[in-house]
Amino acid sequence: MRATPGGLAVQDWLPSRCGHQPPACGGGLAAGAGPRLYLMEVLFVASVAVVVADPSRSRELFIDVLGLPLEGEGDGYYSSGSIPGSKHFGVWPLPEAAQACFGTPQWPAGLVVPQASVEFEVADAVAVAEAGEELQRAGYELLHPARTEPWGQTVARLLTKDGLIVGISYAPAFHGEEPA
Repeated sequence: MRATPGGLAVQDWLPSRCGHQPPACGGGLAAGAGPRLYLMEVLFVASVAVVVADPSRSRELFIDVLGLPLEGEGDGYYSSGSIPGSKHFGVWPLPEAAQACFGTPQWPAGLVVPQASVEFEVADAVAVAEAGEELQRAGYELLHPARTEPWGQTVARLLTKDGLIVGISYAPAFHGEEPA
């Protein structure tokens, strides 16, 4: 056992949720990597979005100049699920990010303004809640705990000191399922 930077005592290795010993499913230590402190299993990067103050100006760069196949989804949110190598890429207006995280279109004055968002997909909605609890035990403050959005995605989010919104999510559509 040893202490983590957050002061938590952990074993040098914890088995993965599937119970395999390393390296069968990546549940242990990778060569040269530090200990795995958590049990959550990230399946893939579900979404990357830039968080923008001026959606129309960002539209010029991402659609008009870069030629990305983004489609509007209301109030300036543009996204695509058809960019090779990406499940979902979005241009997320700051007021919509604030609404998703805090239930208000105003970003709180005391928090760093986010520049981007990345969401990591886990196996199911229960795993999202468990991952959120793991993050809290590790000393991270969640913007909100696991919750199911109107479009069926379950997500818990945190904000890094560098201005990155990190989400742990489960989107039924990425698993060939219909939202509940």
